[in-house]
Amino acid sequence: MFVRDPCGIVCVLITYLAVFYADYVIIKWVVLQTMIDSLWGTFNVVMFNTVIFFLMIAHIKAVLTDPGTIPLPQNRVDFSDIHSSNSGCDFVNWTVCARCETYRPPRAHHCRICQRCIRRMDHHCPWINNCVGERNQKYFIQFLIYVGALSAYAVTLVIMSWMTECKDCTQDIPLKQARIMHCVILLLESALFGMFVAAILIDQLQAILSDETAVEQVQHLGPFRPHKPKMALISEVCGREHPLFWLLPCSSVPRKLDTPLIDHHV
Repeated sequence: MFVRDPCGIVCVLITYLAVFYADYVIIKWVVLQTMIDSLWGTFNVVMFNTVIFFLMIAHIKAVLTDPGTIPLPQNRVDFSDIHSSNSGCDFVNWTVCARCETYRPPRAHHCRICQRCIRRMDHHCPWINNCVGERNQKYFIQFLIYVGALSAYAVTLVIMSWMTECKDCTQDIPLKQARIMHCVILLLESALFGMFVAAILIDQLQAILSDETAVEQVQHLGPFRPHKPKMALISEVCGREHPLFWLLPCSSVPRKLDTPLIDHHV
C-alpha cells in the first residue's frame, strides 16, 4: 500500500538518506581510517551492513504492507440497520464510518491521510508513509528496533575510532578536519534518531501490553481486552513464529486477522 502523501514521501527519502550517510561515514571515515589493517574492521562493516539490511527490509514492509484497510462497499450502505444483510454472523459493536461509508469492526478508525478505515489503527506515521495498523505494526516495531540498534552501533564505532590513532590524519590536516566533521554529524544524527525511536518504541510496547492503541488513548476508550495474557497480546502483533524469530522481518499474518469482514454486496 503506497500513500501519495508529499510529507510522507519526503520523510521516507530522509530516512534512506540518513541510513546511507551513516553507512558512508562508518566505512569511509571510521573503518578505513582506523581499522583497515584488522579483521575487526571487516567484522564491523559486515555487522553494520547486516543491521542496515534488516532495517531496510522492515521499513519497506512497513511502507508497502496494507495496515488493515477496510474494503469500500460496492453499493451504498444502509445506515438504518448494519445487521440487516448479515443476520447470520456475529457483528456486535460493528459501526459504519460516516466518511467512507463502510462497515468496520471494533477498533477500526478512519485515517484522514489515507482516506480509509484501518483495522486496529494506532497512528499514521510519516516516516513509513503509511498507517500503523493490524497488519504492519510488527514491521514498524522491527524498524524502530533496528534504527535504535544502528544508532547505538554507530556511536560505539565512532567513539572506538577516536580512541585509535589515525596515521593519515596526523599528516593531512584537511583529512583530519573532514573526518571530525563527518563523525560529529553522525553522532548528532545517531543521538537524535536513537532517542526518537526509543521513545516511540516504548510507547508502542506500552500500547501493546495495555491493549490500547494511540487513537484509543486519545479517545479515552480504555483497554479492549484487559484480562488477556501479555504474551498473547504480543503474539497478536508479532505473529505465529517462535519468539526468537520475532525480530526477523519475515511475513506472518497475526492470529487476529482471522476476523471476517462484512459482505458489502448489499
